Amino acid sequence: MKLAIFGANGSAGTQITQEALSRGHEVTAIVRDLSRFSMTSDRLTVVVGNVCDADSVAAIVQGHDAVINAAGPGAAIANNATLAPMVIDAAKALIEGLTRADVRRLIVVGGAGSLEVAPGVQLVDTPDFPAQYRPASLAHRDSLKIYQASHLDWTFFSPAAEFEPGERIGKFRLGRNQLLVDTEGRSRTSVEDYAIAFVDEVEQPQFVQSQMTIAY
Repeated sequence: MKLAIFGANGSAGTQITQEALSRGHEVTAIVRDLSRFSMTSDRLTVVVGNVCDADSVAAIVQGHDAVINAAGPGAAIANNATLAPMVIDAAKALIEGLTRADVRRLIVVGGAGSLEVAPGVQLVDTPDFPAQYRPASLAHRDSLKIYQASHLDWTFFSPAAEFEPGERIGKFRLGRNQLLVDTEGRSRTSVEDYAIAFVDEVEQPQFVQSQMTIAY
């Protein structure tokens, strides 16, 4: 497949890009700063683009089979809540840009905050949810509503609550919009295993026009 990946130099984006390349896919990595991206492959093209600009999106994704949005404010959100709206701006630009380019498939790296922990209760609304991550989580939740109203074949892939680089185990559980926890009550997965499940969904879609999640 020919895949376009926004935010290919982020934590999730890097692993998804590597996973896609390892499976033989052709990847266009879209970054804001070429100097911060060092990955190389004969199946990899690296370009500068802006996921929040529909013109940039449309021009870059033309001719691709699927688009992946792994762009986000990242760790900076803890210190700068003004970055959170970029998640919403990106959703709007992606929908418009993909529509113009006649590309229907979109898979998004979402947030865990919009997952339900009880009927009608989302993780971001629980009392113990860390305050510094609330702006980003609320922005991701709002962006999910934007994708839900679109005509695209979207998937919003929310990671587990604990989501960090770690081991590539290759065994995990998948779900839809409910937070998955283990026997100890923890919701966790590594970025490496998330990338496996992510590219699986790209290759063999099971959660089209749906939220999905992962955990051990």
